[in-house]
Amino acid sequence: MNHSNGSSFGLYEATRILVPGFYFASLSAMFFSTFVSRYLSLPVDHGYFVILFLFLMIISGLTMYAKETTKRRRAFIENQPSAFLQDIARRNSATQMLDESEARQLYFYILNHFIPSAFHEKVFFFGIVYHIMIQIRRTSFWFAILSLICLAVQTASGATLMEQQGLISFCIFIGVIYLLNVKYNKADRKMQENYQDQIFWLQMNEDLVQDLFKKYALSKKNTTS
Repeated sequence: MNHSNGSSFGLYEATRILVPGFYFASLSAMFFSTFVSRYLSLPVDHGYFVILFLFLMIISGLTMYAKETTKRRRAFIENQPSAFLQDIARRNSATQMLDESEARQLYFYILNHFIPSAFHEKVFFFGIVYHIMIQIRRTSFWFAILSLICLAVQTASGATLMEQQGLISFCIFIGVIYLLNVKYNKADRKMQENYQDQIFWLQMNEDLVQDLFKKYALSKKNTTS
């Protein structure tokens, strides 16, 4: 049985909140410095900026975490191990069919109690990497679009390229990050490799899976009776 402690899970989830939040807050600070500060001046107080930065980091990180838009992408939805469990149940006439929520519940039970600890950590690590990289990609995309719009507005208003060099550098910087993220697309590939590794483990332990099907069906029967 897997006895990995809950501190690892908490650390991974905190990382999933704080890293995208830090990236968003950092880009916001750069955008303020290169564009907003031309039109809006704030008091020069380092303590104030630190508090504002931390507030923005936590709020943006929690917002992205709560929305869970990364879980709606094809790379996350396709080939999930829980779908493999449904396929096993479907092929076995002696096994009760599982709906999506039941298969996911059984999968997490197997993940947390039977899959070896080192493999369990690998599953969570690459899952967190996937979420962080996709959030970085999306944040970069929208800041790049916003920067291009601001460049167009300022240019149309008569601002020279020399006057906008900070905003131009910022736009190039986040554009490069976005393009590299999309070109290599490591987040999607690693997520699918992660799924395939888990499915292979389930295939190699199908006897255990079949026993758990029976126990799960019995527990459901006892619950409903």
